[in-house]
Amino acid sequence: MTEGIENKVVVITGASSGLGEAAARRLAAGGAKLVLGARRLDRLEALAEALKLPDGAVVQTDVVKRAEVEQLVARAVELHGRIDVIVNNAGLMPSSFLEKLHVEEWERMVDVNIKGVLYGIAAALPHMIAQKSGHVINVASVAGHKTGPGGAVYSATKHAVRVISEGLRQEVKPHNIRTTIISPGAVATELTQTITDPAFAEGAKKAYTIAIPADSFARAVVFAMSQPDDVDINEILFRPTAQVY
Repeated sequence: MTEGIENKVVVITGASSGLGEAAARRLAAGGAKLVLGARRLDRLEALAEALKLPDGAVVQTDVVKRAEVEQLVARAVELHGRIDVIVNNAGLMPSSFLEKLHVEEWERMVDVNIKGVLYGIAAALPHMIAQKSGHVINVASVAGHKTGPGGAVYSATKHAVRVISEGLRQEVKPHNIRTTIISPGAVATELTQTITDPAFAEGAKKAYTIAIPADSFARAVVFAMSQPDDVDINEILFRPTAQVY
């Protein structure tokens, strides 16, 4: 299903790898007009070349810096005159047991996983309100629905994404804006590489032996975007068939 994708102006954060890259590839194939942001500019530029994106369609973006997120969205409006969709995808998962006191990693998760989403909303919302149309897609996680030992802070950030998204959904109804939360389970990305605790990293590596390709996420994005204007897909929760957690 790609109906409704062609010519939509889509901004994706965290687009240099994993879920963001997979979404960019599938949406480009469907004819979307992409503007991509991530910290790793070399990877963004390589992706832009592979997808034959126009000059200026990538912006080096650290989502913890509000001005950089605003610049990313502004680039989309500058190039295409509007923004139809923002995919707030950038995230990290340096999970650990609370007793390890990896406080700096907790703070980084809060900054990227929560504030990064809020900055994306703040950058896109004024344009969407002015247009009387738009679609905000926020990436949460199965961990936003449940938690386990070592996952308290990461789960808290992803639960926050779901709460923020639901509040946004209710607030933007007068402006004809749609909202979607996508909550993946174990998907093959670089996410587990952000875990620094050796014992926890080993457990995550084993858990991710059943991980499914990142294109599974991209298909969920396309499904949400492809609905008729009067259909608002508010949440998609998916896992590998073999995943118990």
